[in-house]
Amino acid sequence: MYTLYGTRGSGSAAIEAALELAGLPYRNVRASTWEDDSAQAELRALNPLGQIPTLQTPGGAVLTESAAILITLGLDHPESGLLPAAPAARAQAVRGLVYIAANCYSAISIGDYPERWCNEPDADTNARIRAGARQRLHHHWELFADQFAAEPFLGGGQPGALDLLAAVVSRWSGTRAHLQAQRPAFAATLMRVQTHPRLAAVFERHWPE
Repeated sequence: MYTLYGTRGSGSAAIEAALELAGLPYRNVRASTWEDDSAQAELRALNPLGQIPTLQTPGGAVLTESAAILITLGLDHPESGLLPAAPAARAQAVRGLVYIAANCYSAISIGDYPERWCNEPDADTNARIRAGARQRLHHHWELFADQFAAEPFLGGGQPGALDLLAAVVSRWSGTRAHLQAQRPAFAATLMRVQTHPRLAAVFERHWPE
């Protein structure tokens, strides 16, 4: 059984959705740096950064970084459809996963914690960093939509790993509203992902609406 360290409304939702799509047994362990009563010590013993999601495989290996986890699950379980079978399509899916991790996740981190990126920050500096990071984030999503958008799903006829990460990471920092205005077709694809019969329960657990 896999062990997934995460918490509600976090990036662990993408990994939980992938495990569901792949039909792999797993257990959730609630752990995050912002929940004092969560399994922080257990998480840091596996991942010194204390970041979620962190996934421990049935064999005891520790996987971190959302894109790396999704790529590994897709390669280890090709029948899951998490990654395309065709080499060229699979390469583009991997490219898209790394794009989100490198460009979108990173901008969110800066916007959420601007004080980490500036010596002696003050409120005005933090606000300007936060605003700039959000603007850059939304631009990165526009470029992503222009390069990777497809219907009905980014991965083809069924949702795959790229769909899952996009649907989760785009929920933060006003991205969905921005995409609805600027890239409505892509925003519709993201909605199809989170309402897919095999995924809806995961998204509802993380973002009850």
